[in-house]
Amino acid sequence: MRALTLLLVLLVPLTASAQITFERTYGGPWKDKGYSVTQTDGVYVVAGHTYSFGPGGSAVCLIRTDAWGDALWTRTYGGSGHDCGYSVEQTNDGGYVIGGYTSSFGAGSYDAYLVKTDATGDTVWTRTYGGSGEEYGESVKQTGDGGYVIAGHTDSFGAGNDDVYLIKTDATGDTVWTRTYGGSDDDYGYSVQQTGDGGYIIAGYSASFAPNNELVYLIRTDALGDTLWTRTYGGLGEDHGYSVEQTGDGGYVIAGYTESFGGDGEVYLIRTDALGDTLWTRIYGGSYVDEGFSVGQTTDGGYIIAGSNESVLTGNIEVYLIKTDADGYVQIGGDSYEIGLSTSTLPKTILIRLARSQR
Repeated sequence: MRALTLLLVLLVPLTASAQITFERTYGGPWKDKGYSVTQTDGVYVVAGHTYSFGPGGSAVCLIRTDAWGDALWTRTYGGSGHDCGYSVEQTNDGGYVIGGYTSSFGAGSYDAYLVKTDATGDTVWTRTYGGSGEEYGESVKQTGDGGYVIAGHTDSFGAGNDDVYLIKTDATGDTVWTRTYGGSDDDYGYSVQQTGDGGYIIAGYSASFAPNNELVYLIRTDALGDTLWTRTYGGLGEDHGYSVEQTGDGGYVIAGYTESFGGDGEVYLIRTDALGDTLWTRIYGGSYVDEGFSVGQTTDGGYIIAGSNESVLTGNIEVYLIKTDADGYVQIGGDSYEIGLSTSTLPKTILIRLARSQR
């Protein structure tokens, strides 16, 4: 599961010497989860799903807060079935676009779901994408032409059980083209970014190209979604890529999860060149399961990774934040460490336990 309860924990620069820090929870008496957060004009917008509110089993949930995390408004979207928002981004007009899935509308049991709102969260339009099977939209980004690109997975189309699914739309959400990628087994797309040349980079995992295991899967396309190259990374266990970003030098950084290296499961960071060839890999974590869900390059050339850590002391899942240098190392006392080389204890100087959450 790639989400915690609707819990927002942020450290936001306020001045050179002060920070706004807070911890907030949102929701009702049932299961409510947040999957994506974005900062907009000093405030925050969280997307996820709620079983506590809305018309059906679960509804897409959008929460806008002030700079201190206090809710300004919440909105729900969906129908009588199960609907969920996995990704949110502010659009050029000041509104929001949410990508996820729906069983309330569309052609199949689950369809990829796109919700466009205005600046106050009111619905402008919604769209569904898919066939008679199951489609999920895991990541959405607004593209340079004002349209949108959605990455996820489909079992209605493609070569295998599930294939990576890429959907390009115009500014009103109408389909311009779709593409699938993968082989005869399961292939999932979790993250998409438009690249500097107008193409796309997609990260996920593939079970099609290695016997009896899952590899991090990176797909580079041109502006029409046609494949330029693909790469896989990992070992003999299960390895997933949850987030990808193009770096300043034209290469890529991928964050995810590995069972092939380290302990039972570690945060996995992969740095590649512009052709997807590996420059280095790093792992971070303790002796329990750790995952990296989001990665970004920082202004100093390093990387910031957000994810989850399963506490060796309590068994609870906690927010995990890692800041590295440009080579993927954590600097402590002038020395460089790749977290995970010793898993007998969790190094408290490295692990930042920001908040507890239920599984």
